Amino acid sequence: MNLKQSFYSNGKLLLTGEYIVLDGAKALAVPTKYGQSLTIEIINEPVLKWKSIDEKGKPWFENSFLPEHISKAAFNLTSFNKISQRLLQILNAATVFNPNFLASAFTDHKGLLVTTKLDFSKNWGLGSSSTLLNNIAQWANIDAFKLSKATFGGSGYDIACAQHNSPIIYTLNKKDQTINTINFDPVFKSQLFFVHLNKKQDSRVSIKTYYDNKSDINTYVTEINRITNDIMTTTTLHDFNNLIYKHEWLIGKLTNQIPVKERLFNDYKHAIKSLGGWGGDFILATGNQAYVNSYFKHKGFKTILAYDNMVLS
Repeated sequence: MNLKQSFYSNGKLLLTGEYIVLDGAKALAVPTKYGQSLTIEIINEPVLKWKSIDEKGKPWFENSFLPEHISKAAFNLTSFNKISQRLLQILNAATVFNPNFLASAFTDHKGLLVTTKLDFSKNWGLGSSSTLLNNIAQWANIDAFKLSKATFGGSGYDIACAQHNSPIIYTLNKKDQTINTINFDPVFKSQLFFVHLNKKQDSRVSIKTYYDNKSDINTYVTEINRITNDIMTTTTLHDFNNLIYKHEWLIGKLTNQIPVKERLFNDYKHAIKSLGGWGGDFILATGNQAYVNSYFKHKGFKTILAYDNMVLS
């Protein structure tokens, strides 16, 4: 292999179709200006050294693995912590899809130093897992969607965002997925903001909530598809707000959850929408910048990003 290899993947946000994307609804998703890199270097020690660095440049995970650790199933490696076990599970799955992956990495008493670097806080929910999966898939020369399905599950829209540099419409089919890049650049984007709710939502818990509560899915898929199509083409903030209200109401009814505006921000003057799993990570809020900043900072939510500062387009 080369003396040094580097890969990079984009973060993600799901603007429409949360939960119901799992049942084939159209989802509007955007890659973010924040992502994760992965660099591989050869070292003079027959081990795999892994180092993960956060957005502040500080290591948040470090460990060393022997070749036999990677070849074993993660559940047989209980001596490792959960992060190490999850990483070994991914690497093991990658070797299943490509048996030649890492086959020559530990010859002649050589080994590898792998360094990952996040552009964003792990708590932001922008895809610390999906960006890692896509980077490892690039390194192993395998299908990232198959690697994701074998390890983390989910719809795969996050992998699609990792691989694309513009907004997409993502549709999950029975056997694979359809990804169409679109020119989504709202004329009112100066009045769109992403606000972090100060906690991270576990996507696997969100998916379980969905499957435990969903019903009459075909009607909802049709309605969400219509909303997604309208959001792509709307030219006024007024119409965009109305579409957000309807989307939140439908997903709340489908999943038996209370929309975030009603639950936390019922005195907010404009529209608010959950992005991805409800209950954490970022929400989308509309309004002028002064009002948005004043309102949410007063409520204790200080991480507020303008649309153009978040979305890669």
